[in-house]
Amino acid sequence: MRIKTMIMAASAAVMAVALAVPAQAEWTPERPIQIVVGFAPGGGTDATARLIASAAQEFFPVPLVVVNRPGASGTLAAELVANAEPDGYTLLVAGGSESTSVPNHLKTNYKLDQFRGVIRVNREHMVIVTKKGSGLDSIDKVVEQAKIAPGTLTYGSSGPASILHSSFLVLEKDAGIKMTHVPYKGGAPALAALLGGHVDMTILTPADAQTQSEAGNVNALATTSDRAAQLPDVKSLSELGYNVNLENMKGLVAPAATPDEVVAYLHERFKKAMESETFASLAGRAKIVPGYLNGADFEKAMQSMSASIAAALGS
Repeated sequence: MRIKTMIMAASAAVMAVALAVPAQAEWTPERPIQIVVGFAPGGGTDATARLIASAAQEFFPVPLVVVNRPGASGTLAAELVANAEPDGYTLLVAGGSESTSVPNHLKTNYKLDQFRGVIRVNREHMVIVTKKGSGLDSIDKVVEQAKIAPGTLTYGSSGPASILHSSFLVLEKDAGIKMTHVPYKGGAPALAALLGGHVDMTILTPADAQTQSEAGNVNALATTSDRAAQLPDVKSLSELGYNVNLENMKGLVAPAATPDEVVAYLHERFKKAMESETFASLAGRAKIVPGYLNGADFEKAMQSMSASIAAALGS
């Protein structure tokens, strides 16, 4: 009985201590959170940042501030965030060229595994197009011509090491063909070059591909991931037998060492924002296609794309 009494007393003491220690409070931000964009205001990455910041502000007790740090194809901003304090106050809009493509082409001061996914916000399909009347009105004809005369077909991109450039490289690798890359300073100049007959093909967003196709200017050959809602009759490269699955994703990442509870807090509130009427309204006006993924799945999607590009480059 004495031993039993001692055990009960000890248990009571442990419970008293446990009750006396307050539960750990949920992490809550106490100063503004920066959402860093590696490109100038007005572009697609900037639009995503401002969309999610505007929709999510009501769910945060501190300001969400979009900060533009353009330069070097987005790598300056990526390096800044990769080396920032992992405290939840510095996030990067990532998922495109700066994270999945450029580090495979060039030496950068960061790697993809230095980031931790918070949430994927949107996905932008990519559509391979050729000029109307060129005779290149299918991917099979492109591949056939490229095999007959290696290196003679040309494709324009938004710049060296961009996701557009890499998409053609992955196609070349899988199809066993060789074409010639002609880089431009953005997607608009690449489209102008196509329409002017200076290159044989380029990649457009579904909205632009739809507009140009309806105007009788281009052939929309295939998407580089799955089918796009705007062009439901345009098959994907994978449907046509090519192992290509790339798209221009956009989402938020944090430095890799950011604690679980911080990432969970951020994800929960940004997800609420994506489920809101405000987000739906703003996304519709900006023609941004939502593409929610949780942080872990967003990371996996980026890693998969990066691995495909690395394989195409032989690295």
